Amino acid sequence: MFLENTIVPKWKFWNYLLGSLIIIIAAFIGQIPLVIVAFAKSFSSGKGMPTDEKSLMSLLDKNLSYFLILISFVFAMLAIYLVVKYLHNQSFKLLTTSRAKVDWKRIFFSFTIWGFFTIGSTFLMYYLNPENFVVTFKLESFLILFLISVVLIPIQTSTEEYVFRGYLMQGFASLARNKWFPLLMTSFIFGGMHILNPEVRELGYIVMFYYIGTGLFLGIITLMDDGMELALGFHAANNLFAALLVTSDWSALQTDSVLKDISKPSAGFEVLVPLLIVFPILLFIFSKKYKWNNWKEKLTGTINVSSITINSEKL
Repeated sequence: MFLENTIVPKWKFWNYLLGSLIIIIAAFIGQIPLVIVAFAKSFSSGKGMPTDEKSLMSLLDKNLSYFLILISFVFAMLAIYLVVKYLHNQSFKLLTTSRAKVDWKRIFFSFTIWGFFTIGSTFLMYYLNPENFVVTFKLESFLILFLISVVLIPIQTSTEEYVFRGYLMQGFASLARNKWFPLLMTSFIFGGMHILNPEVRELGYIVMFYYIGTGLFLGIITLMDDGMELALGFHAANNLFAALLVTSDWSALQTDSVLKDISKPSAGFEVLVPLLIVFPILLFIFSKKYKWNNWKEKLTGTINVSSITINSEKL
């Protein structure tokens, strides 16, 4: 009932296009502080303006650039809230879940299970291949990174989830009146959003399978669980622990993390391991814990118009 609870028949797809444009503009406005600081730094140092992420990271302090990049998501999140509330006259809770209230236990369960996996797999890689890493831990810088991450990473990841598993999934459902189309479209768009990441340039386009597959996984758990809580927890854990534990010269965000990966970047079958092994295991765990059933209907079924009409009267 997640999509049925969030669609109102009178809304047209152009409403979602307009809302998306407002959110994109807000995100660009949020990048103005970064541009101002980068311009001032480049002017004072006599260097030209940075043209890519790597030159930007070398120009600014890591924690400062990290903070300024994440700040743009605060603007975008505020825009999402205003668009949902005033453009669509919709409850923000309905964009989050079909339950009576947001289930924080689901968020924390998903966060915990993926957090433990991320920490465990990271230190397993370090144990098996210590020559591929250097310890870069510096207490003062790490504490600043930790504070920035704990405050802003949940906003960044929640913004992406509300855009892709919430707003856009709702918009494409209103257009197609089914569930498989918004699931696939949001997954491909989510993956495509990462195509300019330096990881793609270094590892090759095979890594796009991971990004698209992750979007598909997050979409599946959202539809099967009738809410975004599991996706919110997973995404927050993924980005938070990635920022705190490991960085590299070719990653999108340079941080003062515990470890630095100095191995030669390459990608092969290991990129597909999460998609073929880890994510299916997580789906099994979630499905057993939350008693999911009727997979075909929830993932590929049509939208019940009569149910939409009833729910729209409650908004």
